Amino acid sequence: MQHTNILLAGATGYLGRHLLKVLIEKQNQVVAIVRKLNQLENHNENYLEIKQAEVTKPDTLKDICKGIDTVISCVGITRQKDGLTYMDVDFKANMNLLEEAKKSGVKHFVYISAINGDKYRNLKIFEAKEKFVDALKASGLNYTVVRPNGFFSDMKDFLQMAKSDRVYLFGSGHQKFNPIHGEDLAKAIVDTLEDYNKELTVGGPDVLSLNDISKLALTSLNKPVKITHLPDCLRRLTIWTLRTFTSVKTYGPIEFFLTLMADDNIAPTYGHYHLKDYFREEANILEI
Repeated sequence: MQHTNILLAGATGYLGRHLLKVLIEKQNQVVAIVRKLNQLENHNENYLEIKQAEVTKPDTLKDICKGIDTVISCVGITRQKDGLTYMDVDFKANMNLLEEAKKSGVKHFVYISAINGDKYRNLKIFEAKEKFVDALKASGLNYTVVRPNGFFSDMKDFLQMAKSDRVYLFGSGHQKFNPIHGEDLAKAIVDTLEDYNKELTVGGPDVLSLNDISKLALTSLNKPVKITHLPDCLRRLTIWTLRTFTSVKTYGPIEFFLTLMADDNIAPTYGHYHLKDYFREEANILEI
């Protein structure tokens, strides 16, 4: 792979930190955007430059893409709490980056959406992401849209439930998916930086049902396997209630999680990290 100048936005998030590590290991020159300079330590000044900017404020991004070949954006909100909406961040902030990329003649823009986002545009979290995907494809730049399955870090919710000795699932629990570790996903993205104008759907090496994941969570904490299956109508009622009585900030992530958990979402398998090992490591931290 040729070494390129890469702008990484969202460098302090779960995926961003793994991407930064893999990009530097492959000797790319990386400019990482952070909101606060103390959010990221520079252990490798030969390959990394840290710039302070806020992607939601276009004036802070002026000329940030000068000399950049590829922009990688992991910018998006799942659980951020500073009064910003999905449209503010997942759509508008990424549009600000895209405008700068176009001005500076960037060759390639890589954007991280999520698995089946194009099929679930009715969800608030995807409405904004997919609006940006449409704009990116129409921009004239070479693009890659990355559609990962759930992250290992999102699976911690199962461990949190398992801590109280029981996991609750909606429906049969037979729904399958293959979550992916941040490092495996980062490698998949960096390994395909030379390929343009495609969508990359990627998941981890193990296809697991919700029952499997619940068992792994409970056994990693040395708990007996107790799983309660709730009727699926309760899941739908929960989504309706949250949509009706709470703000999008509250219901957005839960709506996303509960909707995708209702069906199989299996991506092409990739990587070396197994959820079982991740749960063991996290269980040790919880028990310390």
